[in-house]
Amino acid sequence: MEKKEKTFTIRFSLTATIPDALWDDEDFDEDTWLDEWEAAIKPGLLRAVFSHIRSFSNWQAHIRNRGVSPLDEVEIVVEHYFEMPEPN
Repeated sequence: MEKKEKTFTIRFSLTATIPDALWDDEDFDEDTWLDEWEAAIKPGLLRAVFSHIRSFSNWQAHIRNRGVSPLDEVEIVVEHYFEMPEPN
């Protein structure tokens, strides 16, 4: 059996523009935007990716941990399985 591999990267670069006036507000939490990304946006994106891949019968996906913090990187392994044709 032979295994073929290909790498495909989607990279998100997150940026927040913070008005100067907010720095004067003692209640301002400069990490709120990152908390929203981690708690709501990123999990939704990952669920959508897994849902779409799993909608194809011969494809499966799982997360691979390579020792990098999941705050910085999430690797999704996507595998295609070929079925043997039925003998005639």
